Amino acid sequence: MHQPDIPQPGSPQEWPPPASGPEEVPGAGAGQARADALDEAWNSLPSGVGAVIYRPVAPPPPTPEPVALPEPHAPVPESAPVPHAPVPEPAPVPAPASVPAPAPVPAVEGVPAAEPVPPGAVPEAVRVPVAVPLLGPPRHSGPKPPLYAPHPGILPSVRDDLDGAVVADIVVDGATHGALTVRAASIRGDSHRYEGGPRQDALGVTRLGGPDPANGLLLLTVADGVGSAARSHIGSHEVSRSVALFLDRYAEQLAESLRAHDESTFSALVNSAVGSAAEGLARSVAERGGHPADHATTLRGLLVPLDPRVRDRGFFAVGDGGGALLRRGVWTVDVFGEGQGGSGVIDTGTEALPGSRFARSLIHGPALPGDLLVLCTDGLSTPLAGDAGMRDFLAAAWGSAEVPGPVDFLWQLQYRVKSYDDDRTAVCLWEGPEG
Repeated sequence: MHQPDIPQPGSPQEWPPPASGPEEVPGAGAGQARADALDEAWNSLPSGVGAVIYRPVAPPPPTPEPVALPEPHAPVPESAPVPHAPVPEPAPVPAPASVPAPAPVPAVEGVPAAEPVPPGAVPEAVRVPVAVPLLGPPRHSGPKPPLYAPHPGILPSVRDDLDGAVVADIVVDGATHGALTVRAASIRGDSHRYEGGPRQDALGVTRLGGPDPANGLLLLTVADGVGSAARSHIGSHEVSRSVALFLDRYAEQLAESLRAHDESTFSALVNSAVGSAAEGLARSVAERGGHPADHATTLRGLLVPLDPRVRDRGFFAVGDGGGALLRRGVWTVDVFGEGQGGSGVIDTGTEALPGSRFARSLIHGPALPGDLLVLCTDGLSTPLAGDAGMRDFLAAAWGSAEVPGPVDFLWQLQYRVKSYDDDRTAVCLWEGPEG
């Protein structure tokens, strides 16, 4: 029996057949002819045989390769604790310091409201007062202090006297070289403060010589401008500078003369310095059209070797003033043997530069450890000689093993004695232990 060909997969026929009937083929005639052929083939099949029409089907996607899974963890028994990393306890954070805000003050009619406290400010109620020590007014002799106020007063005017206006009311100085300690101060007198005049005194604390301490020197000077000379404050400062400049050129010879206790060489050198300073002052005054006598000033100096093995000190002076020694609590108020300062009487007649060109000089020594040597103008030397209260006070203040600081020294030097109102200047040398 003849059987029709069965279409193979991939042929134009499709399976299952479309629900709407035979497949449509583009073109009307071709479609009708194909439908007739199929009908004829269908009718020729024996009973029970159905035609199978295949439709092209896309191949199935490839099966993915199996992925290897990790072995499962062993089960943890219910009774066993689950291990875990220890977690450190956080450090306690201190609470920020704060000041509680003050409670609001209720408003009262007619009373102004309090000012708010700024953030971070400490209210007045919790502030701790700080006790600041004060030296207070200078000490004095007698039941009552002098009538003048113990502080700077009226200032000189620049228009009246520029040179006087720029002179400080108070000067404090000092130095330390090995076992040698210096304190110095110059204070305008009560009468000059009251009248508005300048301080006429001058001081100097100067190092002479090169870097080698074996030939180095300390030059300590005080100069007292003569009160009756209108420009003496200029003379005192100019002479102090000129003497220092001259002596520095001969520092090695001066040091050797003190080492050898050679008073002849020492006297010749300091007299040359004083004469040069006097001539220089007179010349500069004449060039400015002034009169030398208006610049009259006294001068006192002390040369101290920096070599600790040399215990002699060189002294020179033109005019009045004073020098004192405090040794083991006892004062010698005329230590340089000038016959001045012992009576406590003010002497207005004195030699002075630039009229005088020569100095009295001597080598003083030996200095002992613990000695205090004082070089001063008559603003200190006269009351020190005449007032026991001042001597006792300064002996207690300056006679201990501890040298006072500059501020304490200034306060102590201002010890007041009635009727003594001149400028006061002192340079004090404390002798430390040898070596």
